[in-house]
Amino acid sequence: MQMQFNIAEEPEALSKEKGRLLFAGETDFVKGVVAMDGMPDADRMEICFAGRSNVGKSTLINALTGRKGLARASNTPGRTQEINYFTAGDEHYLVDLPGYGYANAPLPIVEKWQRLLKQYLSGRQTLRRAFVLIDARHGVKKVDEEIMSLLDSSAVIFQVVLTKADKVKEKERFEVIKQVKSKLAAHPAAYPELVITSSEKGWGIETLRAIIANLE
Repeated sequence: MQMQFNIAEEPEALSKEKGRLLFAGETDFVKGVVAMDGMPDADRMEICFAGRSNVGKSTLINALTGRKGLARASNTPGRTQEINYFTAGDEHYLVDLPGYGYANAPLPIVEKWQRLLKQYLSGRQTLRRAFVLIDARHGVKKVDEEIMSLLDSSAVIFQVVLTKADKVKEKERFEVIKQVKSKLAAHPAAYPELVITSSEKGWGIETLRAIIANLE
């Protein structure tokens, strides 16, 4: 039986308020990690964000937290080679994974990053969900499917977040959503709900906050 993938609906008032409260609290940069032995203590729930370079990961994290300069975006794809940890309230870590799919990074750097990513995904017991960001202008690319397969094999539940949804017309957005749903059907770790966002317009930000705040 094929999984049905739906668009996340507007959260109910209680869920929305829980999300608001989580991200209204202190959000701070903890550290950038380049090896597993540098990870902070696994003493709180972790949510990670993965996506191709320049998909809008840093911008989305800044929109969620309401702090423009918290996660620094780079104009050079592949520049960020660290796993960046941020606190959200007293019980959550937000984890910003390096952008993947960059063409200009030297092969040894790419291989090192891939090893670290695999170790992180398979070895972090407090990781509750990965959010895989997909650019609404482009849909799922081969490199996205590779990261999804890695999440499958690591048994990490992942949920797709479409970014920059305001940059495409409604008809084109519908076609991209259809393509994303068809690609996700092949991935057993995919959570059956998509979140449509625009950091610029604020679309889907409250929904994503509520989803994160209500994870157990």
